[in-house]
Amino acid sequence: MISMSQSIDRTQSTALFERAKALFPGGVNSPVRAFGSVGGTPLFMEKGKGAHVWDADGNRFIDFCCSWGPLILGHAHPHVEERIIEAVRKGTTFGTPTRLENELGSLIIDHHPYVEQIRFVSSGTEAAMSAIRLARGVTGRSKIIKFDGCYHGHVDALLVKAGSGLATLGTSSSAGVPEAYARETLVLPLNDLEAVEQCVLAYKDEIAVIAIEPIPANNGLLIQDESFLRGLRTICDREGILLLFDEVISGFRVAFDGAAGFYGIRPDVMAFGKIIGGGMPVGAYASTAEVMAHIAPAGPVYQAGTLSGNPVAMAAGAAQLTECLRPGFYEDQDRRTQRFVQGVLSHAERQGYPLRIFTRGSIFWLAFSDKVWIRKSSEIDPDSMAYFGRLHAALLRRGIYLGPSGYEVGFVSAAHTDAIIDEAVDGFRLALDEVFA
Repeated sequence: MISMSQSIDRTQSTALFERAKALFPGGVNSPVRAFGSVGGTPLFMEKGKGAHVWDADGNRFIDFCCSWGPLILGHAHPHVEERIIEAVRKGTTFGTPTRLENELGSLIIDHHPYVEQIRFVSSGTEAAMSAIRLARGVTGRSKIIKFDGCYHGHVDALLVKAGSGLATLGTSSSAGVPEAYARETLVLPLNDLEAVEQCVLAYKDEIAVIAIEPIPANNGLLIQDESFLRGLRTICDREGILLLFDEVISGFRVAFDGAAGFYGIRPDVMAFGKIIGGGMPVGAYASTAEVMAHIAPAGPVYQAGTLSGNPVAMAAGAAQLTECLRPGFYEDQDRRTQRFVQGVLSHAERQGYPLRIFTRGSIFWLAFSDKVWIRKSSEIDPDSMAYFGRLHAALLRRGIYLGPSGYEVGFVSAAHTDAIIDEAVDGFRLALDEVFA
């Protein structure tokens, strides 16, 4: 590892970023890649293998970003790599059905108790957008409920934030989103069933869908009371509203059947992404055969995509999910994650550092707080992010990479062996000592 006295060489990354700033807005192709909240120049990665990545300057890091979640097997897993190369050699896209779509579709449907039919798309955003349209088409209603602190991609109707009160109409949180779109979205606080009841009463027979990340993981890891999620199911059943679980992050990550299986709660519609493509761009939405019969060409709800079911992504996803179905896979993921978390927390507790690490499966989130639970985005202290900025820099110096935002979660992969976990724990302990020195 790199010692505290050393700084990492960013010569190549800095030069690449200077060029990128002239090519792309802010020098990046997704805002989460910028280092604005942690300082310094974004690292330009050159390669990855297993639990490690190497940047353009040759620095090696233990990777806990894992491309924001999809690399549950780690980088360049041999089985996934082999299937990708095999698919590419046969052709990258055809614009026609392929047997690989059948393979991945069957793999998911055969092992997910709440999926009867699935439609592949090219991103999690597209999956959430299509699922919302499907819900509106099925119910004939227009309004949707979402929750403050949940992210469902950069869809116009979902890029909204809460106004005052418990059940207010959404207002746009992004330029370019017409307020008319935002007004169809009702934004409520997480973990507050009474707010949902009030909203449903105020907009009786107008709400098509309640959309939620059952394990909110885009603004901290905001683990909900199970009773809240079950309460949403009860309300939806009573009011004829569809319940949408956005499992772009939690799906196939906390269990093969995601949060739905983890909690034993049946959603009406699910949105997937990330993991089901084995590192390739992909998304999907799924439901019962009855609900999916509304999708074109079987039904009147239109959705299409030239690259949907891309054979390379299908091959990669099938290879990865096959590995995830191996007996004991998720139990081992949980064990390694707890080895890491407890190793870091034991040191923080001995030293009296205000640190909590919240986990679900192999997802974790660092919170510089004394709170036992953080279930709402409003409960996150924005001043605590200064600690994360210092920790991020200290970890980079010790060869450990986290996503460059304290609001983002981290991920453990199957490639994080016990030896790598223990190395990372040592690095975290030294980094925390530096932060709180």
